Amino acid sequence: MGHLQLPPGKKIAVNLGTDFDAQALWLGAFNRPSPSAMSRGQFGAEVGVPRLLEIYKRYDVTTTWFTPGHSVDTFPEQCRAVLDAGHEFGHHGYYHEVPPGLERDTERRLVDLAFESFKNVLGLRPTGYRSPYWDYSENTLDIIEESGFTYDTSLMARDLEPYRPQRWQVNWEKANVAGKASHVLEIPVNWYLDDFPPLAYTGPQAGMQDTETILRRWQDIFDYAYQNVENAVYATCVHPQIIGQAHHMMWYEKLIQHIVSHDGVWFATCDEIARAWVDDEEDERKMALPDVRGVEPAPSDSSWARQA
Repeated sequence: MGHLQLPPGKKIAVNLGTDFDAQALWLGAFNRPSPSAMSRGQFGAEVGVPRLLEIYKRYDVTTTWFTPGHSVDTFPEQCRAVLDAGHEFGHHGYYHEVPPGLERDTERRLVDLAFESFKNVLGLRPTGYRSPYWDYSENTLDIIEESGFTYDTSLMARDLEPYRPQRWQVNWEKANVAGKASHVLEIPVNWYLDDFPPLAYTGPQAGMQDTETILRRWQDIFDYAYQNVENAVYATCVHPQIIGQAHHMMWYEKLIQHIVSHDGVWFATCDEIARAWVDDEEDERKMALPDVRGVEPAPSDSSWARQA
């Protein structure tokens, strides 16, 4: 296992990740380009973003904004405000597409299209990737590596510690087989630390959960990490059009107050966290092992997670 080498006096790294999906959120899996859905994305950009920038400034929080290229192109003024405030931008697809449903060439083209948006509008190239909907196709990890990303934050093999993601040969009637670790660092995501599932209204049975319940859950996870995990990473995910609602800003500020009340908290961008990671010799050896993907699976088995 590798480890984080935190700055002197710091005990835990905190990334209050912000997914600035805006209108793109409703274009991918939801396929809802209706005026109502677009107005919700507009709220995120024009109301949610300023509210978040204000609270982050007040509590001296620097973080990472995972932003589709579509949001960069549609709301450049708000994106420039995020950049001017000193936050990092992460890659988040182009129109919040669903990677498992894409052909390799299309997925690659959309990644590159978003790169062009970042370059043309903001003059930068993100070093990290967060998959829309936190899901991979069989080609996603290949594309992430080929694109030169330092880190990814889409997977869940850990909850409070970064790690090197592996490709898996998936077998139905015998054991799965792990391949070599990627050189890309994974900063894990967590559905329990995402504001969208419990708080975003998408239909009669979604969203609208009690905010005190969410606040208690997020505080509990932070407290566990702080008390039990050495050099932990506490990485959350909020969306300006969700967390930016008035009552949600209230509990979110309470969370930030809870975090800042602890000694040794390092509010960091994901890029800073990735640069603070140190691999041990065993990790370096595993990344150098021959890839086992050349082994032919049994006829009843699925294909490799990465095609040979």
